[in-house]
Amino acid sequence: MYSQSPSVYNNQSSTMQQEIQRSFIMRVYGWMTAGLLITAAVAFLTLTLPGLLEAIIYNQLLFFGLLIGELVMVVVLTRAINRFSPALAGLFFAGYAALNGVTLSIVFLAYTDISIALTFGLTACTFGIMTLFGYTTSRDLTKMGNLLIMALIGMILATVVNIFLNNTVVYWIITYIGILIFVGLIAYDTQKLKRMALTVMADGSVAQKASILGALALYLDFINLFLLLLRIFGRRR
Repeated sequence: MYSQSPSVYNNQSSTMQQEIQRSFIMRVYGWMTAGLLITAAVAFLTLTLPGLLEAIIYNQLLFFGLLIGELVMVVVLTRAINRFSPALAGLFFAGYAALNGVTLSIVFLAYTDISIALTFGLTACTFGIMTLFGYTTSRDLTKMGNLLIMALIGMILATVVNIFLNNTVVYWIITYIGILIFVGLIAYDTQKLKRMALTVMADGSVAQKASILGALALYLDFINLFLLLLRIFGRRR
């Protein structure tokens, strides 16, 4: 009887840990889904406002100002979230998703609705497969993640340089490498969040803010993968 007690305790502990991780990941996915819905809604709303759309297209200062604003919001959210309340962190994330929807409206204007829908579906399927892999695999993806982050930095630098070079070959190389990078990052970020769940669930406020940061990471993975796939599969109007 007593010899079975440690085994029963361990099974209960393992089950509890799995439930904590599942609950945390579901909260992350909830925030991420909300962010994607906000982005889509704002993008389509922007398309119905010709004045705003023309200002974004023809006023480069405004367009790049919006992009810089998005970058600033991401940096502020990731660096200062400890000083935010969960409600303010959620509001900040929603604001970023809305601002991203404004800038993405140009993409929706450039491509056909069917190709956008099909590419979104492909992105969602790829995301689902890789996030499931990251959640279930027993393999440590830390080293792979570090390499992917380094590759991402290199890709960003190459993209900036190619703005001036305007080289088609480099453009497509960046596109395909970028797809591989973000596919890998989806799995890596999911595994990282699964491990994080056990360290933050002791504090409800910390867990709520951590889930928002996790949602931001997966949201960025999803959006960037979608945009890269759209380069390949999107049909221009």
